[in-house]
Amino acid sequence: MHNQSKVRLPESIWELSKNEQELKQRILHYMRHYPGYTVLRVEGRIAICDIGR
Repeated sequence: MHNQSKVRLPESIWELSKNEQELKQRILHYMRHYPGYTVLRVEGRIAICDIGR
């Protein structure tokens, strides 16, 4: 069964990123703190994730 969850992303990700590619890399790196979460999309400062449980 798959569930979705929202993860609030830190403002520093946007402050430190110079372009969209770097932003994506920083988001994926931050999401390593959430094992089992897969980012589906980002809405504002929130990552919408699939949790494969």
